[in-house]
Amino acid sequence: MSNNSNPNYFRLGIFVLAAIGALLAIILIFGSGQLFKKSFFIETYVKQSVTGLDTGAAVRFRGVKIGQVSYIGLTGDVYEKKTPLLSRKEYVVVRMKIFGEGADEDELTGLIKNGMRARIRSMGITGVNYVEFDFTSSPAAAYPPLPYTWESDYPVIPSLPNQADEIISGIQKLIGALNGMDVDGTQKKFDALLGNLNKLMAGDGKDNSGLINSVKDLNVLLDRIAKVTDKDQLNILMRELVAAMVSLRQTVTSVQGDTTATLENLRQASEQLNEFTRVASQSPSTLIWGEPPARITPPMNGAQK
Repeated sequence: MSNNSNPNYFRLGIFVLAAIGALLAIILIFGSGQLFKKSFFIETYVKQSVTGLDTGAAVRFRGVKIGQVSYIGLTGDVYEKKTPLLSRKEYVVVRMKIFGEGADEDELTGLIKNGMRARIRSMGITGVNYVEFDFTSSPAAAYPPLPYTWESDYPVIPSLPNQADEIISGIQKLIGALNGMDVDGTQKKFDALLGNLNKLMAGDGKDNSGLINSVKDLNVLLDRIAKVTDKDQLNILMRELVAAMVSLRQTVTSVQGDTTATLENLRQASEQLNEFTRVASQSPSTLIWGEPPARITPPMNGAQK
């Protein structure tokens, strides 16, 4: 009897396994809802490493999932099989399945001109990467598409460099610039600058008294000026100045009077000398036999006595 029941158990087991498989398939198909969704494929080319990006990774547009990565490979294996190895671009091909109606070629071209680019981003510290579509804030010409000569199987969206690669590249450039700097020469110049500043502030003990001593002298001078410009001191100074001006005016007036008298005497002496010369030339004998000329009395304090 047991021999006759074994085939029945075998068929029952097969039926149960098939039912379970069918149930799982129905749950997967209708639960995900992706089987009957329309979709199309696009691809992008990446020049940097895509470590952390795997097949099945999400494709997002401004954070919203719009598809998934369907294939990751090298252009050398897809488009450049007949190209010599040294002449290959060897980009990374990332093909993506986008949910929805197929995009028109003209529409894609317009989006690319407006700055739409694909970039590989990381989901925090997990290290899992995904593809993000977005419009760049920089002009589209700042990120031109990677050049290629083959005819692509799907529409191509240009890519942006990975942010992590850009940061690492910037750090490497900074380190290279620091290595190229003459640190020793810069240190010597800086030390010389500090020495000159110290001399300027404290002086060298010779001709240069230093900025600090100059400020002290200036403060002393300002104190003296403040004392001089005090009200009492200023009144005394004004009185002395007025007295000096009066004395100077009297002196100038006296000198002017004496100068006028002196000029008058010189004029009279000149006239008498001219008369003497005329008489001597006309009648020389009168110089001996004639009467003496009148005596000239110089004026005293500008008046004749």
